[in-house]
Amino acid sequence: MQEQIKQIAMRIQVLRDILGISAEQMAEHLSMTAEQYARYEAGGEDFSFSLLYKIANFLGVDFTDLLTGDSPKLHMCCFIKKGEGLAIDRRKAYRYQHLAPTFSNKKAEPFQVRVPYEPDKAGCPERNSHEGQEFDFMLSGKMRILVGESEFIMEAGDCIYYDSGYPHAMEALDGDAEFLAIIMK
Repeated sequence: MQEQIKQIAMRIQVLRDILGISAEQMAEHLSMTAEQYARYEAGGEDFSFSLLYKIANFLGVDFTDLLTGDSPKLHMCCFIKKGEGLAIDRRKAYRYQHLAPTFSNKKAEPFQVRVPYEPDKAGCPERNSHEGQEFDFMLSGKMRILVGESEFIMEAGDCIYYDSGYPHAMEALDGDAEFLAIIMK
């Protein structure tokens, strides 16, 4: 995993340099100090999904460009077999599978997300925010979702649509939860 983090950090640094964006400008855009940002770009800190998404949008590249170093090339359609999406394990709290990693110029980012049940960490999930809007559709399990100051309990078949600029987090209840997340730019 450490090598993957260093590769992502290198891609970000190279793109930032090519675009003439200073590290200070990047840190300011990401609402962090230059020192914090320097740790990420040096490969010393792991990138959350939300942070990678913000960086990709700011640099004007596809999310998968940062993850894999390979730009999406398909324009007509992208077919993914069950369980074969691009695995994105950026955080222990969530397991992502990108469901359209090879499609170019996406207007939305579709993910299948599994939230493991962790009873010893109940009650205080870390919140993140990113640009755009998000639609989440519960596939299985039961989950608590926090959006801003609001809290919702979701079960299979329930859905929620929200401004993902508000801090949000998910927590599995009574077992693992799985949902479809569509993030619109």
